[in-house]
Amino acid sequence: MTPARSFYGLRHGATDWNREGRFQGRTDNPLNEDGLRQAHEAVAMLRDAGISRIVASPLLRAARTAEIIAAAIAVPVDIDEGIIEFDFGSFEGLPVRDLMIKHGVTSATGLVSILPTDGESWDAMTDRSLRCVSAWLARHPDDDFVFVCHDAVMQGMANALCGSYFKNSHGTPFRYVHDNKQWRIEQVAIADRYSQSPPAT
Repeated sequence: MTPARSFYGLRHGATDWNREGRFQGRTDNPLNEDGLRQAHEAVAMLRDAGISRIVASPLLRAARTAEIIAAAIAVPVDIDEGIIEFDFGSFEGLPVRDLMIKHGVTSATGLVSILPTDGESWDAMTDRSLRCVSAWLARHPDDDFVFVCHDAVMQGMANALCGSYFKNSHGTPFRYVHDNKQWRIEQVAIADRYSQSPPAT
């Protein structure tokens, strides 16, 4: 399912496992001090973006990021498992870099190609995420949304909509822009000013 209009996505603030470069998936780690700072910094980038509703993954790192932003800009937060992080199966907790070296891959596309079969299907994750976003946009046509979720979720949607992955950072909002029947992703640099994010192959 393809969303009918533009929306914002935000990767949660960082955790200790992010700092250590580990596959985090469904492990419910809290934000660390960097992650809390990133969540507060995201407020400045979203304050004037017209956001009227936030939907967050139920995992603590995403829900807490959403709570910080919602409190600052006075909008409601809803929790939806449809944008929970990808289940990495037997890769969970392992160092990302070590596995990429072991399997000889150097890109996001390569990384997706080596994911274990005992976790979630990448296509299934992408489909559920897009269904979730599409449903919220359809139910609330007058609201502008930011979906506070996870890197794999945002990458899956980006590749499905735009045909490529992109460089994603913790606490940095991106706008999935639907324009003239095409999609692109723009990084929210400061409020109401966007720059296109380069694809990560």
